[in-house]
Amino acid sequence: MRRFLLAATVFAGLGAAHANPSDVAGFWLTESKGAIVEIADCGDTTPCGVIVWYDEETATAHTDIHNPDPELQTRPIVGMKMLTDFTRKGERWRRGKIYNAENGKTYGSGINVRDDGNLAVKGCIGPICQTQVWTPIAADDPRLVTEVAS
Repeated sequence: MRRFLLAATVFAGLGAAHANPSDVAGFWLTESKGAIVEIADCGDTTPCGVIVWYDEETATAHTDIHNPDPELQTRPIVGMKMLTDFTRKGERWRRGKIYNAENGKTYGSGINVRDDGNLAVKGCIGPICQTQVWTPIAADDPRLVTEVAS
């Protein structure tokens, strides 16, 4: 009985360690270089991604104008949660959702850090998926510095 309890305790601890979103946490420059997404713990041990910067010169809008919900069409792009609802499977986060503000649609998603340190971000419609590669950036990147009005 003691062996069973010891094994159960060890496996429970391993499960908790694998549920940690810190492996994908950080600031990520999207493949198009048009936005920076911060991935952090949603508060439930799963990762969430929030847009913290976007290239205003190439953006089609400053608010979520393509959202099908009229009440959300005025929300700002910066601060918008775009990666949510992931579950852990081995070294990958899968069965999540990714919101695309450029067309107002939400897709199935999976994310994982590749061996080269970049983030593979998969968006899927049913069984058809496309993967983008996002690059890590430092928290002191000048694009992340916001000016405070004095």
